[in-house]
Parts: sequence; structure tokens; C-alpha cells
Amino acid sequence: MIDVERFEIEGPMLLRPRIFSDERGRFVETWSERAFTHIIGDIEFVQDNESISRQGVLRGLHLQLDPYAQGKLVRVAYGKVLDICLDIRPGSPTRGRHIRVHLDAASGAQLWIPGGFAHGFVALVENTVFQYKCSAPYVPAAERTILWNDPALGIDWGIPDPIVSPKDQAGIPFNGPWDAPRTA
Repeated sequence: MIDVERFEIEGPMLLRPRIFSDERGRFVETWSERAFTHIIGDIEFVQDNESISRQGVLRGLHLQLDPYAQGKLVRVAYGKVLDICLDIRPGSPTRGRHIRVHLDAASGAQLWIPGGFAHGFVALVENTVFQYKCSAPYVPAAERTILWNDPALGIDWGIPDPIVSPKDQAGIPFNGPWDAPRTA
């Protein structure tokens, strides 16, 4: 059984699995094709990724352009994150708006982020282990980064001075040409 929470922005969903705990520890089903297909639809995952981040590390806002857009099913195996999904869908009434979700290992909750969203997170605990399933392979030429602290987006990341990679620091503003094909 999975409880599903939907948001004001159509598409992303928070999935809360049933957790079985006793004196031995706990058991949780982290992936079920049948359950996921029933809730989301027929999505084929082609790649699993994992990152381990120091407390305060911010990763994002990442995306891949069509036809390589990735749907992602994300979860925290250890630690806690603040996860951000930014609607970048052309013509969407919520384009440029985002959702914020806290994910942690204790709850086992997972976030489904369909294609058409930029994604990022900040690790709130040392050595946070973040795992995600992707519906399309990584294609470097289709990869883009939207500037994580673009004032036009008004994203509150919850910490004052995150640790951000040079690539993410050089992200393109939301109203910039991030969706244009690369020239070099």
C-alpha cells in the first residue's frame, strides 16, 4: 500500500510506502513496478543513480531537454534533504513555480518528478545518501542547469550558504536561454 500526496503543481507526487517495523528493525518495499504503474502509469526506468553529500551541499537545478527529459523517482537512503521541483513545461499554467518537499530516510517517502521539471536538493545531514531512478539515460548534450539562486524563482533553500559546485554556480537564469540548443 502506498499513500499518494499530490501538489498544487500537477505532475510531481509524494509516495509514502508502508513500513513494517519490529524488534529486529524495519522492512520497506522501495520499488514495485505494479504499484508504481497503477499510480503513475507505464514508466520504464533505465538508470539508477546515487549521490552522497556533505551537510549543506546543494545540487541543482538540473534537467535534460526533450526528447531526453528524465522522469525521476527520488528517495533518501540515509539522512535528510530539502527537494525542489521547478516546473519548466512550455505552456504550463504553473511554469516557473516550484514545490519544496522534505525527504528523509526515516519516512521512506519517495518523490516522483516527471519530465518537464528541473530538479535540485540540499543535504540537511552529513553524508546524506540520495538515490534516484531515471526514465531516460544521461545525455550530456541535453543537460542544462538553471541557476539555483535566481531571484526570479524565489526559491528558499532553507540554509544561508550552501556548498555549490562551479557548474551549478554557472547555471543559466530561468528567463535566460537555458532551453536553447548548445552551440559548442
